[in-house]
Amino acid sequence: MITPAFELTQDPDFLTVKIRVPYARASEFDLYFEGEDFKFYAKPYFLRLTLPGRIVEDGREKASYNTDEGTFTIQLPKEVPGQYFEGLDMLTSLLAPKKSRSAKPLVEEIASSAELSEENEEDFDWEMEQIPYEESTPPLQHPYGFGNLRSGVFQRLQDELSDVIDIKDPDQTPAQERRRKRLAAEAAKFEPDHYLADFFEDEAIKHLLKYKPWWIDAHKKMTALQGESHQEHDSPAFVVFSEEEREQMRKFTNKSYLLDKRSRCHVYLGLIDILLAYCYEICVNEGDKNVESSWNIRKLSATLCWLESFSSIHDVLVSFGRRVLCYPLYRHFELVTRAFNDTVMILQLGKAAVLKCLLDIHKIFMESDPAYILNDLFITDYCIWIQKVKSKKLAALCESLQKATLSKSHLGLELEELEAAAVLVQEEEKALKAAGTVSKQQLLCSESETSDSEESSSTSSSETEGSDSDEQESSTSEDGEINSFQGTLQEERTAPLIDCNGLRQGTNTSAMEVSDGKSKVSFQSTTPPGKLVEELEMQIHSAMRLSEQPEGLATAGCISQEQEENPVPEPDRFSEDAAGKGNFLEVSPKPNPLLFLCSTNEDED
Repeated sequence: MITPAFELTQDPDFLTVKIRVPYARASEFDLYFEGEDFKFYAKPYFLRLTLPGRIVEDGREKASYNTDEGTFTIQLPKEVPGQYFEGLDMLTSLLAPKKSRSAKPLVEEIASSAELSEENEEDFDWEMEQIPYEESTPPLQHPYGFGNLRSGVFQRLQDELSDVIDIKDPDQTPAQERRRKRLAAEAAKFEPDHYLADFFEDEAIKHLLKYKPWWIDAHKKMTALQGESHQEHDSPAFVVFSEEEREQMRKFTNKSYLLDKRSRCHVYLGLIDILLAYCYEICVNEGDKNVESSWNIRKLSATLCWLESFSSIHDVLVSFGRRVLCYPLYRHFELVTRAFNDTVMILQLGKAAVLKCLLDIHKIFMESDPAYILNDLFITDYCIWIQKVKSKKLAALCESLQKATLSKSHLGLELEELEAAAVLVQEEEKALKAAGTVSKQQLLCSESETSDSEESSSTSSSETEGSDSDEQESSTSEDGEINSFQGTLQEERTAPLIDCNGLRQGTNTSAMEVSDGKSKVSFQSTTPPGKLVEELEMQIHSAMRLSEQPEGLATAGCISQEQEENPVPEPDRFSEDAAGKGNFLEVSPKPNPLLFLCSTNEDED
């Protein structure tokens, strides 16, 4: 038999069942309903439901068949008009037989230590088959999976599951050892540089935080209608399942779970852990699925990756926060907060929203190899179990989650210290940059001022040098003129002496040394004839005046005047002739001035 696709809706007076049977004969079908039981048969389809409320057969029931769609639509009156039937979208739960809905075990041990009486004991079989003794491994003492009901799975499939979970040999690893290894792996994986890079360069993070998944709009509708309707808020008005999701629920095999109090606590906390990882995945990928979706969900959930069994909500939040900051691409504390808020919204929407998320996770894992193993260990059981959970318990879980708090200091990764140190480094860099900019500006200003001062100084120095050079040139020219004039006089005075002694004749150029007391200057000069004639005339007149005096006085006066005007060189004075040969000059101590003047005058004439 084939279980057909079906859908249940309700209004205050009727329960409507819509069944899709495209290959059935409309003329051959059977229908039965009474109380909470509903049965439908149309070959080859068979549907049996256990309804969440009672229905009656009072003549108001209706049934119709749409040949184009191949669907039966059946309206059944409610026994109590206005009664709200809870969980009509929990299709797997509706398929369960009535007798299997009880969570109580069919076989229960009354007293484990009680001994059977001899009357109830069976006779011992002496002919039983004997089996040789074989040393076997001790039974596994460390279960895992949904409600810690599984064990030995990874022992048989270690090679296939090595990429799914991080823990090695979980069957032989106790829960405390798993937690210790997980914390050590997270501490080794945490990268401060990656965290600080996402903390300061958070443009991409801000963009991701703007994304709004489907549960945000559903939560707004629920909040807006809260108080206006007396119906429960996990109705399909806020959460709608697609046909694909309905098909998923129909394929599940319904079963009951025998969970003790401790196991139920682990299941609820594991549900929060899985939803947190799923909310992170939806946020960072903006609702789109990719090849990393399966990795993100199972890596961020310690329940799936390390087979962790939590004991408190705070432990769940700390584990999720640490893993977000250690493993995925985007590692920002705001993403942890966003996933926390989204999980609260999903739980407030009720088990329909939780089931919709679990069905999506189931689909993601089913399409990923080898993550599909996690469906067998956790997700499938969660999808079946959540349909039977009472809404009050889920609301209590949501309230406890809302009261929980998580800060960066709880994660044990020294995030606040890292951020403070990074901010301090940034401030120092900004201060250094500012100081460097100021010093650079000051340097540029000082360079400009220096260049201006150098230009002005160079201008003034050039002007000074120019004036000095002009003065030097003028002084040099004046000195040259004076020296040339003195040289001329000296030459005119010494030439007759040389001629009188017969050493040099007919020479108009002479090399002289004129001393200014510190340095000697050698130069050559040409005697101008006009000045020489005038000077000779003056000397003739003076000589004529002296000649009128007595001979002795005239001679003495002439000699003294001549020595004053033109001192006679010392005998040891060295002079050069025109040929460049040095000679010592011997001069008569008492030359005749008259003869000297006359001979000079005659030579000039």
